[in-house]
Formats: sequence, structure tokens, C-alpha cells
Amino acid sequence: MAVAGATPMSERTVLLLAHTGRPAAVEMAGKLVTALRAADVRARVLEGESAELGLPLDTEVVPEGPGAAEGCELIIVLGGDGTLLRGADTARSSGVPILGVNLGHVGFLAEAERDDLDYVVERVVDRDYEVEDRMTIDVLVRTDGRVRHCDWALNEASVEKASRERMLETVLEVDGRPLSSFGGDGVVLATPTGSTAYAFSAGGPVVWPEVEALLMVPISAHTLFAKPLVASPHSVLAVELLSANGQQGVLWCDGGRSFDLPPGARVEVRRGKVPVRLARLHKAPFTDRLVAKFALPVTGWRGAPEGSDGA
Repeated sequence: MAVAGATPMSERTVLLLAHTGRPAAVEMAGKLVTALRAADVRARVLEGESAELGLPLDTEVVPEGPGAAEGCELIIVLGGDGTLLRGADTARSSGVPILGVNLGHVGFLAEAERDDLDYVVERVVDRDYEVEDRMTIDVLVRTDGRVRHCDWALNEASVEKASRERMLETVLEVDGRPLSSFGGDGVVLATPTGSTAYAFSAGGPVVWPEVEALLMVPISAHTLFAKPLVASPHSVLAVELLSANGQQGVLWCDGGRSFDLPPGARVEVRRGKVPVRLARLHKAPFTDRLVAKFALPVTGWRGAPEGSDGA
């Protein structure tokens, strides 16, 4: 394969990311590259995926990192939400929109399904897609008042217990004021995009993507007051680990990056400075996405009477 070099400004290029552990992703990657080449659109792949994908020898190969999408107009991801979240780091650092083709189960972040490949290629070639900014969160870990770790997330940051044997004792804080303390499995701090992911599984509300907010959802809390909370996007949410019982925790960002939390650690979450840009092929309401992805029953719905304004 060709080593990455300067791409002429006149050439259109997309970065292709694939779940190489899925045979369907490998097969689809080959078809996608062939179809794009026929339309004079170059495909670029990462070094760590190039051998498994078995693409043509002149396919551009680049090292994984913030510069992988430099000069690209789009990042196309073949896989499930986990693969898309992995690609979101590159999308965020480069400002390049990301388009997901779902090969997983729910695939809530994906914009197309595995049978839509021809449709995806057509829309990409025609530049017939819209770009939507999705809110992220910035995450800080402090110990003894000092910042020990910085991270970010598109879906959520979760503070979880490090071992099954004991509960994690925490204190929740919103905007510098204590809110509640309890023992449990942890806390999910999520964006509206992440409201249909881990936060949803933990009992949190579904929040429409255009609503700007921060979510705080306890996980298996051993207390009477452990309701999910929806705070202002300008708020600062914090979770402190009580140091009295010496219990350690783990910070997970988007389920893929972790950091060990010592007793007494403090995790702060605020609105991210840099959004992730999602490429959208469909203009369907978010309600329709919920119904389709979760297979929600809507039998019997008649809708508003013709000519009604819905009031």
C-alpha cells in the first residue's frame, strides 16, 4: 500500500475506519473503496487496519493519531457504536465529520445499515449530507487539589467501583454545592447523545440531541434518593470518592479509555470545548430514530387530525 503523502487539493479523500474483527466490515471496506475509486474519491486507512482489510496496493495508509484525517472531507466508519466512538476521537481533533455504517446491534450513532452501502456511496460522492455538531464533555480528575488526568467523551464518563466486593461511596456535586452521598456501583455523567447509551441502561432519561444539557445518573445506588438528574449545559458536575473506606474507583470515558481513581479522587465534568461533527443522511425526526432503533410499538397511532396544528 502507498505510504501517506501530500494529497493534491483537487483530490477528494475520505478516511475509512473499520471493525477488522468483523468479516462483514472487511468485505464492505473493499466494496466501499472500489466504489469510491470509480467516482474519483480516494480512500485512506490506518496502519493498524491496513493488513486486515486487504485493500488495493495503492490505498493510502497513515499512522493512527490526530493527523490521520488531515485533508479528508469525511470519516466513514464500518462497525457498531464502539467503532464509531473510537473514530470520534479523530473526528473531534480534526473537525472532520464522521459517518457511521452500522454492522453491530443497535448502532444508535450510525446513519446507515449494512444494506445501504450503495446509497451511502452515492450520497458521499454527491456531497449530499448535512453536518450536525454534537455536544461533548471535558473530564478532569483531581487528587489533593491537583489535576492528575484530563479526558473527554461524546457519550459519557462513568465513575465506577474497581471491585465487585464493595460499594463505591461517593458524594455528588452540582455547581460547587453538595447534592447527595450514597454507596453503589457508581455514577454516569452523560451528554444528550449518550442518553441512549450507558445512561439509558442505568435508568436515565432519553434526551433529544438538540437539547443542551448534562446528565447525572446513579448506577445501582443504595439510597432512597437516587434519581437521574438533568442539569444546565453550563453546570459543572462532580463526583468525589469518599476516602474513609479506602475504596478505589475507575473512570471510563466512552467505555474505551480508563483511569484508576484512588480514594478521595474528584472527577469533574463540564461541557466540552470541542464538539464532534456527525454527517447525517436522513432528516427524519429523532422520534423516528428511537422507534426504529429500539423497535418501539406504535400500533394504533393515528396522529393529529388533518389540518390540525397539533394543539
